[in-house]
Amino acid sequence: MTVTDIQGPPPAAAPAAWRVSPAARLAWLHLRSRRAPAALVALLACGVALWASLHYHWWLGTGHAAGELPMILQGCAAGIIAVTAYSPFGEPERATGWRSAALRGALVLALCGAAIGFFALGAAVADSPRSGVHLAGGILPVARNVVGMTGIGLVFCLVTGALIAWIGPLAFTAISQFALIGSYSWALTWPARPPADRGGWIAALVVFAVGLIAFTIRGPRVRPSGELPVRGRARWISLAGPR
Repeated sequence: MTVTDIQGPPPAAAPAAWRVSPAARLAWLHLRSRRAPAALVALLACGVALWASLHYHWWLGTGHAAGELPMILQGCAAGIIAVTAYSPFGEPERATGWRSAALRGALVLALCGAAIGFFALGAAVADSPRSGVHLAGGILPVARNVVGMTGIGLVFCLVTGALIAWIGPLAFTAISQFALIGSYSWALTWPARPPADRGGWIAALVVFAVGLIAFTIRGPRVRPSGELPVRGRARWISLAGPR
């Protein structure tokens, strides 16, 4: 046997596995860590609740009374979007560049669009000649209220953290309910304003823009309430000495 007999053709190379681009993988991991699929299901449930309330006449009255329950559902949707800012892994994108940080703002915009779309679909399905019901004011106040209340939730994310940021939109919903019942004409309580009111739109969009920009840049507060800062904790450990 010679060396030529021992040597043979090299084994065929294994076919290259299908690879996902790093950008797509990063986006998917971001969505998973923020529980975006569960948020979409919850937002769809809000749209179904709006459809059921219109179809089965869950509330009575006309005028201001007709907008009370839809306003509550819009506040719930904003609270859901705000809670998705929480990640059990913290905010690693603060040390991994701007691309991951930009996903925060993109996710908020996508969820706001999904919420408005689900509400519009629920209202469109319920609005039929047979039922004779329709959403008071149309889809305009829905879009205004969702984006404005989401902005409030994003501001609360910066102060309280994302886990309890739903408090902001729901508290604002309660205030707006009193404004709606009392017929208060104040731009900052935009859910109680007419659908095409310019002051209400300006207030809602300004709150949303401020919250979205600050949230995209800084991210939600990670340190839970009552936890010592890193410097304070290190000083306390140095003063306490070894155990």
